[in-house]
Amino acid sequence: MTEDFETCDLTCSSPSGDPEETLKTVKSWSMECEQPIFSVLGGGMKLQKTVDAPRPTISGSPGKTSLAAATSDTESGIYSVESELCVDHESELDWFCGTEQKLICSHCATVGSCQGHTVTPLATRVTIVRNKLVDVCEKMQLQALRIERFIEQTLGAKEQKLQAAASRAREQVLAQVSAAREALEEEEQRLLEEVQREEERVEQCLLTQRAHWGQALTNLSQTRSRLVHTLTHTPDAQLVTSVQEIAERVEEAEGVGEPCDTDQLSLNPSCTESKLLRGLWATAVLLGPNAYGSSCLKFDERTVSPLLSLSDDFCTLTFLHKKPRQSPPYDPARFDSWPNALGSLSMSSGTHSWVVDVGQSGAFKVGVCYASLERKGSGNEARLGHNSQSWVLSHYDGDYSFCHAGKKVPLQVARRPERVGLLLDWPSQTLLFYEPHSCAVLYSVSQNFSAPLLPAFAVTDRSITILH
Repeated sequence: MTEDFETCDLTCSSPSGDPEETLKTVKSWSMECEQPIFSVLGGGMKLQKTVDAPRPTISGSPGKTSLAAATSDTESGIYSVESELCVDHESELDWFCGTEQKLICSHCATVGSCQGHTVTPLATRVTIVRNKLVDVCEKMQLQALRIERFIEQTLGAKEQKLQAAASRAREQVLAQVSAAREALEEEEQRLLEEVQREEERVEQCLLTQRAHWGQALTNLSQTRSRLVHTLTHTPDAQLVTSVQEIAERVEEAEGVGEPCDTDQLSLNPSCTESKLLRGLWATAVLLGPNAYGSSCLKFDERTVSPLLSLSDDFCTLTFLHKKPRQSPPYDPARFDSWPNALGSLSMSSGTHSWVVDVGQSGAFKVGVCYASLERKGSGNEARLGHNSQSWVLSHYDGDYSFCHAGKKVPLQVARRPERVGLLLDWPSQTLLFYEPHSCAVLYSVSQNFSAPLLPAFAVTDRSITILH
């Protein structure tokens, strides 16, 4: 296929009339393009002189193409129409003035009313605007996909899990209330209503989220469709003058935001919390006919730190103020820096309780941990209560606190207990610390335990003993 090329004349206002000097002057012009989309949409590229010479006048013979408009319509964009002529110079409107936001000819840019303004070749500006629109549309498409996944996967999964979570909460409430039904009928009713309200709240949140993001997805799709239509069906001249409309649509799309999963979309476990219920339930479990005592619990000799001494019956740990002259044999299960030891009983189902005689010890920890707890080194990974794998009640320097993941919860203790009891109820995922003599609850925590638990201990003053 052949293509006819037409010649164009260059006429320079330079007094010298030298063609070579005129060509050098034309080549010395430079254009700069600003990158951000709003700069492109609102501005343009500045035409600057790099040499001290008169500006050239670029004119074309009738029916011929000017030098600045040498780029074909197919290269400048997807859609194009025949260019209009300048009213003042009767030349093709092949430039765009960013200062006055209008189409101009080359004479307007060099010697006319737009001399010294920020101007851009029309073909170049159209290409820049179209490229930016393509990028914006691609980003909108990716955002729409993320919203669709959020609606289909996250919200769908939440709806499926809600009924099961609410059912488990009801079972937990009913199981605890049944231990002292006559005294807790009023409390039972209150808690069931609280779970119902929480379930309804989550359902409403899920419905609201689904409606909000469904509408957001619809709006985003509509905006993107309009921009795609603008991109593919708007003439060049109209496209570059539609900056304000395009900017408003882009701003509207950016205001949709990103979806995110929050705790508000899940049932709050605290809706079943009740001090009265928890205390009476613990008392019924510990003192009732089906008490859950762990008579076989002892210290696991393999885990005992070299800073501690283990009794012959494997039930008493004593802190050693001086390190032994001979270190125990190496064992990967042994704590080598912190004065810790673990129990011999692994717990992953049922209900378990045990009592530790802390006597007059001024520094100890009792609790539970995962079997994967780090055993080596002096970092927090192996320090009870200072990582996400251990939950302990700590007594140090006269103060009592609950420790987990490096966070301490101060506890108010009426009198110093000589014994500390622990109750682990796996079905309800509850760990409870209590004072055995009065069955007063010292602290309780509900946690989604993800692996079997082991009793955990530490002592840095005197001795502690597991009682049977």
